[in-house]
Amino acid sequence: MKRNPLLLERLRAYSCSDMYPFHMPGHKRKGIDFPNPYSIDITEIDGFDNLHHPEGILRESMEWAASVYGADRTYYLVNGSSSGILSSICGTVENGGKILISRNCHKSVYHGVILNRLEVEYVYPQLITSLGIQGGILAEDVDRLLETNPDTQAVLIVSPTYDGIVSDIRAIAAVVHERGIPLIVDEAHGAHFPFGAGAGFPEPALSLEADLVIQSLHKTLPSFTQTAVLHLKDGYVQRDRVERYLQMFQSSSPSYLFMAGIEACIDMMAEDGASYMEEFAERIDNLRTGLDSLKHLKLAGRELCGQSGVYDVDESKIVVSIRDCMWINDCGQAVSVDGAWLDQCLREEFHLEMEMCGADYVVAITTFSDTKEGLDRLADALRSIDGRLQSGKNGMDHVNGIVLDRPYAAMKLTDAVGMPYEELDIPACVGRISTEFIYLYPPGIPIVAPGEMVTEEIASMVLRYREMGLPVQGMTDVKAEKLRVAV
Repeated sequence: MKRNPLLLERLRAYSCSDMYPFHMPGHKRKGIDFPNPYSIDITEIDGFDNLHHPEGILRESMEWAASVYGADRTYYLVNGSSSGILSSICGTVENGGKILISRNCHKSVYHGVILNRLEVEYVYPQLITSLGIQGGILAEDVDRLLETNPDTQAVLIVSPTYDGIVSDIRAIAAVVHERGIPLIVDEAHGAHFPFGAGAGFPEPALSLEADLVIQSLHKTLPSFTQTAVLHLKDGYVQRDRVERYLQMFQSSSPSYLFMAGIEACIDMMAEDGASYMEEFAERIDNLRTGLDSLKHLKLAGRELCGQSGVYDVDESKIVVSIRDCMWINDCGQAVSVDGAWLDQCLREEFHLEMEMCGADYVVAITTFSDTKEGLDRLADALRSIDGRLQSGKNGMDHVNGIVLDRPYAAMKLTDAVGMPYEELDIPACVGRISTEFIYLYPPGIPIVAPGEMVTEEIASMVLRYREMGLPVQGMTDVKAEKLRVAV
C-alpha cells in the first residue's frame, strides 16, 4: 500500500507555497529567533524546576510575567487556553454548583460544566443582524440573571468574541462582585490587548476588575500553538483551588519548548510590544481605509460601539460580511453566495487562508507579524470580489450559529450527556431532546446543547449549514447526518 505524504512533508510543502495565513498562530510562520527545538527539549532535570511545583526558575519566570501584566499570579499554560478555562471553572464552582456563562462560550467551557456536573444558566449575547454576527453581553442581563439565581458561584463570559466584539467588562465585574463571586473572562483572542491599549486596541479584562483571565498567546502574538496564560487577581478566588486543578488539566510532562516560547513572547512584548502595536494599528487603519470603497461586502468595525451590547471592537479581526450579496457569474446571472463561498474564493483564487467562515461572513486574523504584502493582497482580493457582486437577498436571515428562538432545556446538560439514546436523522429529531452538542467549529458555540429540545429551526439550520459545506461538528456522526437523542 502506497504511503500518503507524512504530515511533516505536507507542512514543509505548505510553508513553501504562496498561501498567506490570515489565521492563527499569530507569529504567521515567522516568530521569535529560536534554536533547534531538539537541542533544548528537556524534562524536569536539576536546575530547571517543575511547572507543577515551581520553586526555582519557573516560579521566578511566572512571578516576573505577573508583574508585566499586573496580575497577582500568572500561570503558564502548555495545554492551551482550554486548560486554563477548565481550571478556572472547577477552581471557583463546587462540584454540582451553579455557574452563569455567556451562551457564546467556547466548547471547553461546556466541557468544564460537564466535568464538574454543574448547573448552568445562560446569558445571551445581543445580535448584530445587519452583519449576521453576535454582539456583546449586557451587564444588566447578567445582573437580572444573578438576581433570579442567587446560588450562582461564578460568572464566565467570552470577550473578545471570535469576531472581535468586546463587552463592558468593568460594568459586568461590578454586578458580579456585588454578589461576592468571581468573574472569569475568556480573553483567548485578546492576548495582544495588554500591549496595545495605548495604540487604540481594547483594554485588557485584567485591568477592568476581572478575577481570572485566560489568554491564548498563540492566537495573536508570536508564540507556539497551544501556549497560553492564566492571570489571577486575589480577592474573589481561592488560589490554591485553581492551582490544584491546573495540575490536573495540564500535562504531567510540560513542554520546556512551550514554556520557553511563552517566556520569550512575553519578554519581547514587555520590551517592544507598545511600539509593535502602534505600528500595527497604523497598518490596520490603512487597510480599513483602503476598503472604504467596498460597495457590497461589509466590514465590522468601531461603528458598532454603543449598539447591540458592543462596548469596543478589536479591529485587527477583519470580519467581512457577504450578507445580501449576489455573485454575477460568467453568463451574467446573479447567483446566491454565502460565507463558505467567500472563504473558498479567497483560498482558491487568491491563495489567502482565512481563520474561519460562518454562514455569511469570514474572519481574517491579523497580527503585528503580518507583512504589508500580505495585507495588500487581502485588500486587493476583497476589492476584486466586491467588484463582481451586486446587492440582493441571499436568503441569510439569521445570526451565525444563534437560534433566534432560544432552545428549551428539558433537562440538565450534565444529566442529558449520560442518558440512553437513539441515533436519528436530523429531521427526525424535531421535538426530541439532544444528548449531544451541535456547533460550527470554529468557533465551537453550541447551536444546541445536551438536554435541549431540537426545534424545526435548529434542524433546518443544521441541514443548511451542512449543505453549505460548513464545519458542523459536535455529534458522534462525523458526517453530521445523525444526532443522538434521549429515549
